[in-house]
Amino acid sequence: MSRMLLPRRKFLGLSAAGLGAGLLGGCDLMSDSPTVEGWLNSAESLTYRVQRLLGGGRSMAREFTPEDISPVFKVNGDTEVDTDEYKALLAENFAQWRLRVDGLVARPLDLSLADLRNLPQRTQITRHDCVEGWSAIGKWQGATLSSVLQRAVLKPEARFVVFHCADFLERAADGTGQYYESIDLIDAFHPQTILAHRLNDAPLSQGHGAPLRLRVERQLGYKHAKFVMRIELTDRLDQIGRGKGGFWPDRGYEWYAGI
Repeated sequence: MSRMLLPRRKFLGLSAAGLGAGLLGGCDLMSDSPTVEGWLNSAESLTYRVQRLLGGGRSMAREFTPEDISPVFKVNGDTEVDTDEYKALLAENFAQWRLRVDGLVARPLDLSLADLRNLPQRTQITRHDCVEGWSAIGKWQGATLSSVLQRAVLKPEARFVVFHCADFLERAADGTGQYYESIDLIDAFHPQTILAHRLNDAPLSQGHGAPLRLRVERQLGYKHAKFVMRIELTDRLDQIGRGKGGFWPDRGYEWYAGI
């Protein structure tokens, strides 16, 4: 009997795609059916556990060569931020921008772009997989998230890293339209998780998330928060936004989008 072996990343991608399709197909039902919502949450939890079982916390996303870089790297999500605060920062090339790191940390930080550039840097050529069905390979450079968190000194109860962004994807009546995302500490301290300030040897454009975006290479593109303004360490996610850990998870997508 023949045996077919799938590479780990492809296997996980197929698993995530299958679960994601079920999730997206059930979005309209989730608000009306606690049973469906519970089943979907269990399926997502299974994907999370499988990824951790197969790869632990240190398995690496594939990295490519400069020859593999895509000629065009599409913009995902917002192409611009329509707030006066962001426009003022953009007009000054982010000279006054500061990244706030707070929450469950012993040393809250306010970091400029120059501060971030002086932290340990990582350059990686990786593939961005968008939930909309397209992929592109790009060269990213930025400070390792681990170096920022180590400088802030996490409190023992910290469990999640939340990225608060400048853009509003909608003006929701409940005040939850501002973009945010979150990851656990395993992904936060992964060596390929960086706060990118450059793409393909140039500073990030506005469309690609200037001045700073998250790259968490083992997850789908909507987890790669753009226009990052603040990083919050917390022990729970149910009191932020609508309580699911991110703008899109709040609206039915998986919180853990591992590939």
